[in-house]
Amino acid sequence: MSKIIIKDAVKKYGDNVVVSGLNLEIEDNELFTLLGPSGCGKTTLLRMIAGFNSIEGGDFYFNETRINDMAPEKRNIGMVFQNYAIFPHLTVRENVEFGLKNRKYDKELMKTEADKFLKAMQIDQYAERLPEKLSGGQQQRVALARALVIKPDVLLMDEPLSNLDAKLRLEMRRFIRKVQKEVGITTVYVTHDQEEAMAISDKIAVMKDGVIQHLGTPEDIYKRPKNAFVANFIGTSNFIPATLESGTVKFDSGYAVPMESLATVENQPVLTSIRPEEFTISAGKGEGISGVVRDSSYLGMNTHYFVEVGTDLIVEVIQESQEVLIKENEAVSLKVKKEKINIFDERGSVNLLRCD
Repeated sequence: MSKIIIKDAVKKYGDNVVVSGLNLEIEDNELFTLLGPSGCGKTTLLRMIAGFNSIEGGDFYFNETRINDMAPEKRNIGMVFQNYAIFPHLTVRENVEFGLKNRKYDKELMKTEADKFLKAMQIDQYAERLPEKLSGGQQQRVALARALVIKPDVLLMDEPLSNLDAKLRLEMRRFIRKVQKEVGITTVYVTHDQEEAMAISDKIAVMKDGVIQHLGTPEDIYKRPKNAFVANFIGTSNFIPATLESGTVKFDSGYAVPMESLATVENQPVLTSIRPEEFTISAGKGEGISGVVRDSSYLGMNTHYFVEVGTDLIVEVIQESQEVLIKENEAVSLKVKKEKINIFDERGSVNLLRCD
């Protein structure tokens, strides 16, 4: 298995710089996810690791071995693609054996190794079928078995679940996580689905415009995002302007929240990031951010309220459902759970809270 080290990576298409000066370390046996919107550079970076894209600058290492000029087939990687890329004219077994055959395994050992992974992926009963006779989830398991049977140092997965329906995606992401841990392989996983990334990853790099905005554990990124882009991309956040004065955040309605964990004491305009579950809502006017309920959705255990707290500013509030629901156009007060909210500078470019 391999630790992946990337130093000052640069990728250009003509004059268009897609990745510029990117640095990253991925630990041995780690499931590491590159997460971000379309066009952020995550697949480009994955293909640079794989050897499918040229590298215009920087150095890529598997452990101590520099791989910049190494052909893809020499890097000992397994690759799982978005569209599966399994051979339609070969049976499931023949697909799984493909890499072993190219590596000149003898027939008996090839069958033994293929059988092991067919069983591990729970597709051994389909070994003699053609891919067209399989479901999308089964085809993806074939692709995963084919990638792992060659015992790669690194497993690369490019949006592997995006073509599956919602239920299959849930099943497959649990399955991938389980297999990755059992095999113990360094894995780089690309997705634009933040829930998927949160569910399977040891570490996540949130990317935008070829730059890593935040690198950390799922919990760290959710609780203390480094900027407003990350807070908005991971989960749902409400952004409300406020003012920081002497260590206290003051909202336009006069509601003030003392913050003990600020990394700065400078008075300034700020942007607060408050997730829907970090509000406490009360009917009527009282202490808190003043607002008016404009819409609500009762979802059984929880009720989602959409509250107008300023001109053209609607925030979402999620509360455990009560016997008596707050009605549309009713005045409310919103308090915040100060230990959970985030405070950014006015532009949302940096988190002003200490990250202990």
